[in-house]
Amino acid sequence: MGLLDRFRRRRTAAPAAGTGRTPDAHDEQHLRTFVETHEGVEGFVEPRTTVTDVTFLLVAHDGEWTRRHVSSPEWAYKWARKQGIAAYDAAVVGLPARMREYNRRQKLAEKERLERFLDGPEPGGPDGDPDTDRDGRPQ
Repeated sequence: MGLLDRFRRRRTAAPAAGTGRTPDAHDEQHLRTFVETHEGVEGFVEPRTTVTDVTFLLVAHDGEWTRRHVSSPEWAYKWARKQGIAAYDAAVVGLPARMREYNRRQKLAEKERLERFLDGPEPGGPDGDPDTDRDGRPQ
């Protein structure tokens, strides 16, 4: 062992793809609740990448969506059949435009909320009278 060997990085096996997080009952319940509380839900199975494990994306008719890790694509397709929803391979069909539109609407709404917040309260009280404060007390 050389003098500087202890400071050198040791080579280890490359980590497995994804986050290492496995789906649990909470993930399945979240997916089930989304299907039960939204209309026109479709599923999109997203394949494992170097960054993430297999995920299952649910998209409602209005574009609202949720994504959770699943154990395998087979599990996602089987689960979708049990729930009575269509499931697609996202690598083949892509993601729906309504999801991107929903994200755009949400971003725009958040920007408007932030602008209203930064502009501060309207002058005057709740009735618009400039001689009262927010609580309606005379200034």
